Amino acid sequence: MTPELQAATPADIADLRQLYYAVYGPHYPAGLGTDPAEMARLIQDPHTFWLVARRPGTGALVGSAAVHGELVSRIGRLEGLAVHPKHRTGGLAGALTEALCERTLGTGLLDSVYATVRTISAGPQRVVARNGFRALGILPNAVDLSSRESLALYARHSSGVLDRRVPVPEVPAPLTPLLRAVEQSLGVSYADTRATAPLPAPERPPAGRLETIEAPAFVRRRFRERFPDADSWFYPLHTPNVLLMPDDGHFEVYAYVNRTGSYCALIAAHPGPAAAAAWLEPITRTLTRAGAGYVEALVPLDRHDLLSAFLAQGFIPSALYPAMRAEGDGFHDYAVMTHTNEQIDFRGIVVDGPLQPYLDSYASAWASTYLPTLKVAS
Repeated sequence: MTPELQAATPADIADLRQLYYAVYGPHYPAGLGTDPAEMARLIQDPHTFWLVARRPGTGALVGSAAVHGELVSRIGRLEGLAVHPKHRTGGLAGALTEALCERTLGTGLLDSVYATVRTISAGPQRVVARNGFRALGILPNAVDLSSRESLALYARHSSGVLDRRVPVPEVPAPLTPLLRAVEQSLGVSYADTRATAPLPAPERPPAGRLETIEAPAFVRRRFRERFPDADSWFYPLHTPNVLLMPDDGHFEVYAYVNRTGSYCALIAAHPGPAAAAAWLEPITRTLTRAGAGYVEALVPLDRHDLLSAFLAQGFIPSALYPAMRAEGDGFHDYAVMTHTNEQIDFRGIVVDGPLQPYLDSYASAWASTYLPTLKVAS
């Protein structure tokens, strides 16, 4: 019998925790499947659409998925997609995904929904692809579950959104393979975008100490004071919990660090990202020492200067999210720049066909960044 899809309620929390344990074991890094308080908050959040699947008759909970939306950015994140191991052959994951997309994208509530999916098998990639999601990139070493895993980034856009992208005049040349992969995956064009040499690396900062403040409530208050207007920063669906600044306090960097999954997102810098550009290497090193084996940043594709700064500090262009941010009548593209100090092992990764160009693009960019150019002695 076909499982019934219902809105999640607080009464489902105990069953949901058992489901996520059955699917992911004890290493699931998100509070959505492990923290009762966070689960209750999300279930009651008017911007979160959480569905569960129950077997008719027995009422056993066999599936779950949610889209957490942000109405300001009009972006949603598909998360917590889980189907009990005994019920994975009936298309339940696809049914949950499609139902959530209809309630968000289909109603015009959101402009796009993205998902990060595991690459230990092709199954999760095929589920989202069958439901209209398209590959946007690969995030190596992005999360620590039972071991370090790479994730794939996928997104689905509302009708007409991709047609309203704002043209990008130029990008640093190392991003060219990534642009070609996106053209192949989404059918968009970057034919008019010039590939130019990256700008020189920012002058290295004088020796100095970075102070790390890990007081989540204080960091959130300070962040809201520094960025009262969402137009002055952009990192949807992430709230900072760590603040970094040098001794002289001439800039502040806000980050979200997830120690369970051992990853970090650089969210914003005050008074602006250029002020911290020369400090990217010590910032990344500090975050790595704090337990973040993977660091990512979301950079506007039209910011040649910022992309050059990240490239100079060893960040790799790993994914590209076209038409991510609405501004006026158009949509702006964003690149995901990533950094990991841990060894990348692609032997266990499984990529479905649409994801292969992104794996090739990443491997090429990594090699050009970290492998020396060999010269033959005459």
